[in-house]
Amino acid sequence: MKLDVQTLDGKKGGSVDLDETIFGIKEVRADILQRMVKYQLAKRRAGTHKTQSRGEVSRSHSKLYKQKGTGQARHGAANAPIFRGGGHAHNRLPRDYSHDLTKKFRDLALRHALSAKANAGAIVVIDALTVKDGKTSALQKSLTNLKLEKAVFIAGEKVDVSVTRAARNLAHINVLPNAGLNVYDILRADKLVLTQDAVKAIHDRFKDYKPSRREREEAQASKKPAAKKKSAEGAAA
Repeated sequence: MKLDVQTLDGKKGGSVDLDETIFGIKEVRADILQRMVKYQLAKRRAGTHKTQSRGEVSRSHSKLYKQKGTGQARHGAANAPIFRGGGHAHNRLPRDYSHDLTKKFRDLALRHALSAKANAGAIVVIDALTVKDGKTSALQKSLTNLKLEKAVFIAGEKVDVSVTRAARNLAHINVLPNAGLNVYDILRADKLVLTQDAVKAIHDRFKDYKPSRREREEAQASKKPAAKKKSAEGAAA
C-alpha cells in the first residue's frame, strides 16, 4: 500500500509504502477492537471507591427503644442499613479492574485498528512534525492546510517540547510518541497522522511478525481473481 507523504504546508513531499500485513487487513474484526478498548479503559480505572459498612459508621450500636409496646417496628442498632446515616448493606470496596490480554492479541488488535483507519482512508503521513516557537497559531495553520480537526499525531521517538506546548491548547488534537500508539486513541480520532519516523517504528515493531495460516490463505485468495482476469484478457487478445 502506497501513500503520499505531505508536508505541514499541505504539499506533496514524496511517498511511502505501508506494509500490507499491518495496514492491509480487509476484514477488520470489531470484537477484537472491542476487547482491546475494554482492556485499556479497565486498566486506567483507579478502583479507589469505598463506602462504609454498618460496622464502620459512627452510630450507636445500642438498641434504639424497647422491643415491645411502642407500636413501631422492632429495631436494634442505629447503624443498620435501613436507617439514614447507617452503613451500606453491600458496601463498595477498593478493587483492581484490570485484566490480562496476551501480547500477541494486543499486537493483533493494533494491526486491526491501523487497518481500519487505512481502509477508511483516514491515515495521513507527514514528513515531520515541528512547530516554530511553540505557537498554537502556527500548528493551527498546519492543521488547516492538512484539513484536520480531530486527529491523533504519532510524532516519532520523542515529542518536541514546542509541539507539546502548541497542541495543548487545541481541542481534539492529541500528540503522542511512538511508544504511545494505542488502539483506543486511534479509534476515537477521525484521522491518524503518522510521521515518517513513526511509520518506520511501526514497521520495525512488526518486522518479526509471521502471518497465520488463515491470513496466508486470504492473501492468496485475494490474488487469484486478478490472475484469472489477466489470463482472460490475454485469451481475448
